[in-house]
Amino acid sequence: MDFEIARRNMVASQLRPNEVTDAGVLAAMGALPRERFLPKPRQPMAYIDEDLEIAPGRYLMEPVTAARLVQAAGVGAGDNCLVVGPGTGYLAAVVGRLAASVFALEQDADLAARMSALITDMALDNVVIVEGPHAAGWPKESPYDVIVIDGAAPEIPAALGEQLEEGGRLAAVIGGPGQVGRLTLGVKHNGVLSHRALFDAMVQPAAGFEREAGFVF
Repeated sequence: MDFEIARRNMVASQLRPNEVTDAGVLAAMGALPRERFLPKPRQPMAYIDEDLEIAPGRYLMEPVTAARLVQAAGVGAGDNCLVVGPGTGYLAAVVGRLAASVFALEQDADLAARMSALITDMALDNVVIVEGPHAAGWPKESPYDVIVIDGAAPEIPAALGEQLEEGGRLAAVIGGPGQVGRLTLGVKHNGVLSHRALFDAMVQPAAGFEREAGFVF
């Protein structure tokens, strides 16, 4: 399979017709070898517009939603960013092509190791892999100009909002398992994170944001 042709076709037939207009996002996703972030048996499917499993219960987000998520966050060349739950690191790599620095927070040690090997091999020196619970964020390197959650979350933990810089942006798909979520942009103003829903998006749940089951009477 010619992955370079598949990558160009993804940009031309999936991203551009679906309101992905940011030149930086298009260039990043047109250059990064998405197939390398997948297990070998799934690499031929790398450029279809579907979530693809990278490990049990963990997924590579579909290209259109990934692109529009990063575009909504408005990542700039001077930004310090946190990508939460990036799995093997594709979304962190995309953000890394746009930002000054990226901290890729992954709670699964095996996925973090795979991500580290890929990021090192691709010489993405501004992407740093850190390990810890996703919902807790990574306060050591905060405040962040941008936080992006890789996958759907039922709600945004307060800890992530606290780690945003004033004027910072948080982009995530908000929705529960099996539900159509809403790609939402949060902006911090006067210490308060205000959210605006942008469009419907159905992606697989992000790990580490599960709500605790309540009592049933």
